[in-house]
Amino acid sequence: MSPVSRWEADARRILDEPQPSVPPEIYTEAVRRGGRMLRRRTAARRLMWLLLLAAAVAFVVWMSVARPWVEPPSETTPPLTGW
Repeated sequence: MSPVSRWEADARRILDEPQPSVPPEIYTEAVRRGGRMLRRRTAARRLMWLLLLAAAVAFVVWMSVARPWVEPPSETTPPLTGW
């Protein structure tokens, strides 16, 4: 028997066996924890989107106020020659 056919035979045997039943108290606890986990994940996702939006707005406001692409004005006057 090749390893592949042995693996297939083991997989078929496991799938053909009756599935174990879960006690009701464990089921309700798992459902409660799963719901809490989904709510936390949703809240974390919304918080991350909110932070990303706030960062984008802050960046746009900074760009409009600071205008970093404009060259700063010269603080000294060029020397006068030819007078």
